[in-house]
Amino acid sequence: QVQLVESGGGLVQAGGSLRLSCAASIRTFSSYTMGWFRQAPGKEREFVAAISWSGSMPSYADFVKGRFTVSRDNAKNTVYLQMNSLKPEDTGVYYCTARLLGGTYSQPGEYTIWGQGTQVTVSS
Repeated sequence: QVQLVESGGGLVQAGGSLRLSCAASIRTFSSYTMGWFRQAPGKEREFVAAISWSGSMPSYADFVKGRFTVSRDNAKNTVYLQMNSLKPEDTGVYYCTARLLGGTYSQPGEYTIWGQGTQVTVSS
């Protein structure tokens, strides 16, 4: 059964850092584009970052460029989201997602596998 499990969320002060991890139980993990989305209370789920199956095409939402870095370790079937200079508006549930091959799409409908999410809270 294909499964994505996020970890690393928590409470942090503004300006701080967190690193999210997503462990994937996908046999052909290296063939999957991996993405991160987030959802704040009362808001729609929004794209944060994605990395292609080869790792050569990271893509970011404008509001995280220069602060967040997405990476992957295909040997560990894991994708990471390093979040620096966190702001209160970064608060939300962060979801890991995957799709077989393809590009680093920013629309949630392009992804077929989703994790349960991990809460990130940034205090001011």
